[in-house]
Amino acid sequence: MVSEAPPFWWTKADWRAYALWPFSWLYGRIAGMRMDRARRATAPVPLICVGNFTVGGAGKTPTAIALARAAKAKGLKPGFLSRGYGGSLDVTTIVDPEHHRAREVGDEPLLLAREALTVVCRRRVEGARKLAAEGADIIIMDDGFQSARLVFDFALLVIDSGRGIGNGHLVPSGPVRAPIGDQIRHATALLKIGHESAADPLVRRAARAGKPVYAAETIRTDDRSLAGVKVLAWAGIADPEKFFRTVRETGAIIEETRSFPDHHHFSEDEVADLVDRAASQGLTLVTTAKDMVRLEPGHGRAGELAAKSRVIEIDVRFDDPAAPGKIIDTALAAARARRLRAPGSG
Repeated sequence: MVSEAPPFWWTKADWRAYALWPFSWLYGRIAGMRMDRARRATAPVPLICVGNFTVGGAGKTPTAIALARAAKAKGLKPGFLSRGYGGSLDVTTIVDPEHHRAREVGDEPLLLAREALTVVCRRRVEGARKLAAEGADIIIMDDGFQSARLVFDFALLVIDSGRGIGNGHLVPSGPVRAPIGDQIRHATALLKIGHESAADPLVRRAARAGKPVYAAETIRTDDRSLAGVKVLAWAGIADPEKFFRTVRETGAIIEETRSFPDHHHFSEDEVADLVDRAASQGLTLVTTAKDMVRLEPGHGRAGELAAKSRVIEIDVRFDDPAAPGKIIDTALAAARARRLRAPGSG
């Protein structure tokens, strides 16, 4: 999968998108066939997949956390399953946020592990079995919708209202991971995050297909102490501009920004540049939780950067507060029905 989306994916399709169309056609055929025809294994416990239509961030991780909190409120023990993108470990691993580094397990699993039992595994079926063996009674899979490895009891596709599906073309012409029709067919429901209109055509298409559409927004959990503060905002995420808008919403005054690729591991020179630039200009450093967990305090000046950076935490809040609980209940019911249909169940 492409790790760094080129900017033209997120603007109106131009000659670059159309020049790559033959490759996108082939990619789409393969992706669609895999979703439709792959032999999927069943997880030992109910499984919810939180995915998205496109390459790049759409809010999957905070959505997965919101669902885990809803599961815990119902007395369940949720477990997160992640491929561990950006990490080096190739063995099934229970993530320990106190001991593992982002270079080993990936940045998103470190955030998930603060909330609930988290396993990273390149082989999703094996990872699901490990979670069940460790006592998880419901699995929330962060990404993996298009991989077609497991049967989903609920597949929630997240879409950012500001970016939508970009130019609407498939990889490599655009950011779309598989034909939209195939993705909608395999989805249980959509979640639109934010109140902009770029996602509306897709939302209407999903609604016509009979798919429920939920709405949510990202909310800051800061104490508003950044209001009027001059800052240097830095981020290595899929959509840094979205983070910079969030910083402005705190009332902070952005004097400078620094953008890095998604899942970026910072060099000593990059760390030193951020610290020294902020100090020379009298600026406060601000960043995301995902970037903060990628800093390795034992290396060079990374500890100094971590100590001097303010983190703006983000949660996903559903417009309908009961929606996460309804998703959990629907997944549990689907899993019960799946077991009843299984050979030998009667």
